[in-house]
Amino acid sequence: MQAVLMVAGKSTRTYPLTLTRPKPLLPIANRPLIYHSLDQMVGLFDEVILITGYKKEMIEKELGNSYRGMRLIYQEQEEQLGTGHAVLQAKPHIKDKFVAMNGDDLFAHEDLNELISYDYAALVKRVENPSLYGVFQVDEKNRVKNLVEKPTEDLGDLANIGCYVLHPDFFDELEKTPLSERGEIEITSTVLAVARQRDFYALPIRGFWLPTGYAWNLLDHQEYLMPGLVEENYQGVVEPGATVRGPVSIGPGTLVKAGSYIEGPVVIGRDCVIGPNCFIRKYSSIGDNCRVGHAVEIKNSIIMNDAKISHLSYVGDSVIGTDCNLGAGTITANLRHDLASVKSVVKQKDVDSKRIKLGSIIADGVKTGIHTTIYPGRKIWPGLRTRPGQIVDQDVT
Repeated sequence: MQAVLMVAGKSTRTYPLTLTRPKPLLPIANRPLIYHSLDQMVGLFDEVILITGYKKEMIEKELGNSYRGMRLIYQEQEEQLGTGHAVLQAKPHIKDKFVAMNGDDLFAHEDLNELISYDYAALVKRVENPSLYGVFQVDEKNRVKNLVEKPTEDLGDLANIGCYVLHPDFFDELEKTPLSERGEIEITSTVLAVARQRDFYALPIRGFWLPTGYAWNLLDHQEYLMPGLVEENYQGVVEPGATVRGPVSIGPGTLVKAGSYIEGPVVIGRDCVIGPNCFIRKYSSIGDNCRVGHAVEIKNSIIMNDAKISHLSYVGDSVIGTDCNLGAGTITANLRHDLASVKSVVKQKDVDSKRIKLGSIIADGVKTGIHTTIYPGRKIWPGLRTRPGQIVDQDVT
């Protein structure tokens, strides 16, 4: 069976991380997001068609032509004209029934397995705030009767989460679908048109759905997935006097110096130097060739390859890009004094992260001066610098 993964978007809502890489290559537990998606598909699909666009060469170089027994095919979407237009690009490759899904969200294997037992269906999730989603209305047999985007009245709680099983005749409807107000072909419009002609089911998920709308969602995903991913595996050297508790994976060539305390689940890549006397707290991942200095504390964070966290620094609930250097005493503040959820500026608007604790989103190649303090939810764009003692109370763009 075939699957279509839509991975063409530029993803401006995850800036500044996606200024230098496409969203599917952002890491969770030291592996690109798209690998976690493909892992859930193993055993169900023999061919995956990736609809690429933004920085497509990086995706192709990373994945190659196959993954765990699944053949990978790349089809470029030259213009970003909506989700329906993205699926339409797969038409030359489709042979029979197929699944189309958002490529930067994670869907559980068990739900994909149920989905493919139908001819036409969509995965849905019961949500508390349906006005933020497209909402399916169904009959007593879960057959779709209507689909309304961001309804202002109570139409139920079955949110569309962007994963469908379809047949090749769906393309005929896609080609007839009128453009939306945004000038795009919306797959939801075609889904509704098909549902009015034949049985089209809405299937509430039993497993997980992990959408990646914003940069901080990577932290949510890592916290959710890590307990089931990380096993005790020490391939590096742990010096006497270091303490490692719980499931911790340490890559080859990595040295954990005396006095370090690591509390799993934690993943540390290869060729790193950790410590001495640092504290790595659970749900943290540290990439390859990283340096974590004396008396550093890292909590619930993603540290990408080649990053250096100098002594006396604190990194909490943050994402740190590749080749960053945090000067000694850099602090990523992650909690408001009023205990309100942290807001962050996205596309010039304040967005509620829904997280009580959120530190910094720091892009590739950033260098901070010693004793830099970064307010909660602030971002620093690729390659930029802070001055010694600087207080970052606004995004550095």
